[in-house]
Amino acid sequence: MIRAAVVVCLLLAAPRDTSAQVLIRVGDPARATYSELHEALQAGSPAADSALALLREKRPEVLWRRVRAALRDEVPWNDAPLALTRLAELRDAAYADSAARLSQEIEAGRVDAPPGQDPAYLLAPLRAVQLERERATRGGPAVLKDLLALIPTREYGVGDAWVLGRLPGAADSLQARFLSAGDTEMKVRYLTLLSFSADTSAIPLLVRVYAAPDSFDVPPRYASRAADALLWIGTERALSGLLDARERARARGVYADPALSRGGYDFLANDSSAVISRTGKWLTAWIEKLGRGS
Repeated sequence: MIRAAVVVCLLLAAPRDTSAQVLIRVGDPARATYSELHEALQAGSPAADSALALLREKRPEVLWRRVRAALRDEVPWNDAPLALTRLAELRDAAYADSAARLSQEIEAGRVDAPPGQDPAYLLAPLRAVQLERERATRGGPAVLKDLLALIPTREYGVGDAWVLGRLPGAADSLQARFLSAGDTEMKVRYLTLLSFSADTSAIPLLVRVYAAPDSFDVPPRYASRAADALLWIGTERALSGLLDARERARARGVYADPALSRGGYDFLANDSSAVISRTGKWLTAWIEKLGRGS
């Protein structure tokens, strides 16, 4: 498992990092394209077609060979987390065991990666492969109970967060815990974990948090997690809600503090550019496209 200090960096102090479990969606007509591995991914592009081929692969042995090939620098490095993401969904027993062994080898420093890459990059998706297999054998409710219990201990990683985001009932539990949390750090943690869930039930709360984070005792700089969550949900209602929340926040000056600026742009401008980076289109373009069902 990723060490606690790294977990804090990934899940609390920094923007979501692609050196972890992959959130990617391509080819869903009801939701926006989304990728944390690609810059402005466009459906139908060679990059999207390549990713989609991996995400639709049904043979675990093919996916595992791709991971090993990426470690040998024979295929693009990003194929490894993509292949492991799909492998997690397949919940194959033999390859869950292989994932556990590879994790142990990486943590022991016995795995090499291509120049400039770190094999520890794969620990989170390898963890997800194992957890999804547990879900197949123990059932979703048992895994959900275990993962929710990890959150107050702070001993969880992005692979855990990815699996949690896929579990039925998780979004309701996270929303309830967010609302009842007694300190800011835990509120931010629960809000960040919600950004791994595509459950539409969270849309109203996320819109309210982004428009008025002060009402929820969330520091404005971390309210971008609500925007992340709405982008990952990606429906027309979620994106319309985000656009409306942004306008309300701008009118109230919620993010006007110059300390929130980065790279010469204010908070909302940077948050707007993140939409292009992760989805390939402006919010208004997605809302129009999804609204007409095309």
